[in-house]
Amino acid sequence: MRSCLKFAGMAALALMVAACSEQKEGGEQQAAAPQQQPATPVGTVTLEAQTVGLVEEMPGRTIAFRQADIRPQVDGIIKERNFTEGGFVEAGQQLYMIDQDVYLAKVDAAQAELARQNATYEQAVKTRKRYDPLIKSQAVSQQTYDDAVAAEAQGRASVAAARAELEQARIDLAYTTVTAPISGRIGSSDYTEGALVTANQSAKLTTITQLDPIYVDVTQAGGRLLKIKQAIANGRIKGVENGQVEVSLIIDSTGAEYPHKGTLQFSDVTVNETTGTIRLRVVFPNPDGTLLPGMFVRGQVRQGHLEGAFLVPQKAVMRRPDGSAYVYVVADGKVVSKDVTIEQSQGQNWLVSAGVEDGDQLIVDGLQRVGPGAPVAAQPVETAKAAE
Repeated sequence: MRSCLKFAGMAALALMVAACSEQKEGGEQQAAAPQQQPATPVGTVTLEAQTVGLVEEMPGRTIAFRQADIRPQVDGIIKERNFTEGGFVEAGQQLYMIDQDVYLAKVDAAQAELARQNATYEQAVKTRKRYDPLIKSQAVSQQTYDDAVAAEAQGRASVAAARAELEQARIDLAYTTVTAPISGRIGSSDYTEGALVTANQSAKLTTITQLDPIYVDVTQAGGRLLKIKQAIANGRIKGVENGQVEVSLIIDSTGAEYPHKGTLQFSDVTVNETTGTIRLRVVFPNPDGTLLPGMFVRGQVRQGHLEGAFLVPQKAVMRRPDGSAYVYVVADGKVVSKDVTIEQSQGQNWLVSAGVEDGDQLIVDGLQRVGPGAPVAAQPVETAKAAE
């Protein structure tokens, strides 16, 4: 009887130990379960390699295509003003009339002097011709003949001088009519009828400005332009082989885009020592006179296109303290960090030329909750669209 009871007690004890062991193992498994990090949901977009146009936005200012200050070239009193201030004038149109009486008299005097010198010259020629046969027979001295030849030469020179004086007098007479050297809008007149003006005075009579077409000078960082030229030379940037660079324009005062496109004319050959920038000159059609000299604008210069590039949302790009840029992508369910090379901004995107690949799942939402190596659950937001 005792042996039976002893055996029963041992069996019960064994059952209790087994139960405790199972309970302990179950507890350890339950304790280990929370240590496994769950996958964090993140928003992603799929990157697509594409050909992207390079558009550089540069500050600039409008400059008159041509501008002429009108000044008198002879002395006199202004007798007439033949234009409307602020109006349009054609090249060659008469603007002012200066009193011509003095200059008409000078022309008459010069004509009379030319006639007198012609008569003297003709007499000298006749004298020399009479001496030609006489010198051969030694009927006249050599000195007399030489004097006749010299008189003829002096007469010829005097005629030329008198003719030049007459031409100068006619030019001065023509200058009494002040005409427009170019076509364009004319400004206010600083002189009225009755005013005395002098030749080549410093004060201008008025100014004519040609507004169609019009120049726009924009500035670009010298280092940036050098990089673009190098990329064009090695073939990384294409589409500028023909030299025709198209430029769009944004008017700062209104924020509106100018309806006409411009063409890049040239880039300066020197870098501004103060700002480190290079001036680019663009010419725009201005048929309606919308652009006026001195306006602040922003030029969007097309500098070729980049093949195999990516448009990456700006919110997906992060930077280290040293300024280097990187992004997070999803690979095999985990976060991978990739360094990227940024060319420029385009709207809400960065134009990336290196660092990511076609088809990469770029993390754009939930960046603050993850880090490299963290398990994530990609939830597509939208596919990155191509942009020219």
